[in-house]
Amino acid sequence: MNPYLQKLFRFNWVLLALMLTLCACSVLAIYSATFMRESTSYLAQSARKQTIYIAASMVVFVAVSLTDYRWIKWGGLPMYIMGVALLVLCKFIGKTHYGAKSWIEFGSSFSLQPSQLAILGGIMIIAVLLSEYRRLHPMLKLLLCGLIAGPPCLLVAAQPQLGGVIVWGPVMLAMLFVGGIPIRYLLAIILSVISILPIAAHMLKDFQFKRLTTFLNPDADPLGAGWTITQSMTAIGSGGLRGKGFKAHGTLVEQDLLPKSIAHTDFIFSVIGEAYGFRGALLLLCIFAALLVTILYIAYQAKDQLGLMLCIGVTGLLFTHIYMNAGMTVSLTPIAGLPLPIISYGGTFVMIIMFALGIVQSVWIHRKTLR
Repeated sequence: MNPYLQKLFRFNWVLLALMLTLCACSVLAIYSATFMRESTSYLAQSARKQTIYIAASMVVFVAVSLTDYRWIKWGGLPMYIMGVALLVLCKFIGKTHYGAKSWIEFGSSFSLQPSQLAILGGIMIIAVLLSEYRRLHPMLKLLLCGLIAGPPCLLVAAQPQLGGVIVWGPVMLAMLFVGGIPIRYLLAIILSVISILPIAAHMLKDFQFKRLTTFLNPDADPLGAGWTITQSMTAIGSGGLRGKGFKAHGTLVEQDLLPKSIAHTDFIFSVIGEAYGFRGALLLLCIFAALLVTILYIAYQAKDQLGLMLCIGVTGLLFTHIYMNAGMTVSLTPIAGLPLPIISYGGTFVMIIMFALGIVQSVWIHRKTLR
């Protein structure tokens, strides 16, 4: 039998089923958020376009899954360098979205957020470092990891894009902890970061500072900076237990009280909460939880340190995005501009997540072929 066909039969079907379920939820949620907003042409640029993105990303997922992750690791450095180079380029030709120059547009139909490319490349490099150089002194490991995370974090902070910096924290801590860095070093890092937060707060741009104050007190400026989060919580609350149903009329989403520019991207969880209620939102979170548990199980089954570290990095990346995105819609976390994995509209981020899940699937498929 063809070796690639054999690998297909060794897929982790739970991981694949959960991923495909999230893809279906994405298309339905985006359609629900946009079908009454604009003309058919707008719909073609959202739900239909997301379907195309998902289909293309599935090709990437399958290709990465069938490739031994011990070969995939060599793609980490080129991906990281490309991401950092594009972040530098973004400073000059980047497109500004919500106060941050964080996107590069290629024509009228394709745009890229370089920070997403840089962090996946960074995860792959750090996984190699922590797995293949385990005898290095912990301080040297921390220094090298800092040198990897530092450039993209500084470039993203200069855009300024708070979410792109925040996501590095949990990912790094999870990988360092599993990678054998003593807890006392990690506690020292956490305390150091906490100690400089007051200084960092003074360096925030005005719109970023308003996001933080709005997070602490959404009612302070309900018609200004607090408008979006207030409408988001109202939309989720109005869904009640069962929700208003798919394509429900008279909703906050339809009336554009939740702005159409973000309803199908950063605030897609609000759309789901309004349409499908507490049950639908909870079910979505349970699917995400099952996905994270599945990845952790694959990490546990990995036959080498590299496979373990790659899975932990992907888990940290997904968890941070899920927690920050869902949290900001109900004012549990600041608005950080982090999309909901697979669910939020956007081609490049879907492809990045599918690539990451392909690496996890590769760890599972090749766990019995390790020499």
